[in-house]
Amino acid sequence: MLELLDVTLDRGMNWYGQCDDSDDSNGVYTLVLVSYGKCVYWINADKLILEKGDVLLIPPRAAFYGKSVPTVFHEKLVAQFKVGPVAIRELPLLARQEPAQGRPGRFEWMLERLRVLHAEWSDRTPYAEIRGAAIITELVALWNREFDQAPMAPGTHKLVERMKQHIQLNYRDKVTKDELGACINRTPNYAAALFRRATGQTISEAVNAARMKTAIYMLTDSLLTVNEISDYLGYRDVSYFQRVFKRTTGRTPSSFLR
Repeated sequence: MLELLDVTLDRGMNWYGQCDDSDDSNGVYTLVLVSYGKCVYWINADKLILEKGDVLLIPPRAAFYGKSVPTVFHEKLVAQFKVGPVAIRELPLLARQEPAQGRPGRFEWMLERLRVLHAEWSDRTPYAEIRGAAIITELVALWNREFDQAPMAPGTHKLVERMKQHIQLNYRDKVTKDELGACINRTPNYAAALFRRATGQTISEAVNAARMKTAIYMLTDSLLTVNEISDYLGYRDVSYFQRVFKRTTGRTPSSFLR
């Protein structure tokens, strides 16, 4: 069983944090996802530079400190948790004595899951601890699955990044496997299979995730109505948009309005 202890959002150019090994004697893990910019960690005297797209898992009893890179803005989400012996036995990442760092193919999906968790944790939503434990378990398990596999070839990685970029530029419209196939000069079925294998999402799931990310930003930082945002994102039916939004985030669009 996993016990979630805290979820925080760090933003800015003056962040600093540390943990001595004596402070972490109770088996606390630290999971870091960098969503923007870069920061630096020193873990047991080893220096690690983290950039957007990086994930870091710091095991218990590892003395570390971290800080922002001077004049460089960064943003990251950090979760701290404990686990029982069953999780350590079943998930090799949790049994490691040294930190694990990587750039998972499904990073954007992981980041959005952690954003949802942070929102519920900050709002003290009922049962946030239970849902949070489930989300962290899922993130670590899926990253562990990818961590066990051989690294993706550079050429294949470029194809995946090209498809991701195409979705980011066209998510307001319907994006099909035919489009992605043409984008990377491969067959539609190959493009769809590669995209799912690399990101853990279908094409439609990735499009909806991009739409929901923009929707949250517009709901919190613009004066547009729910109807206007729904129309902007390509949803013809606002009630359908509201259902998809709640299914994805666990909240209604109106709850994000200021």
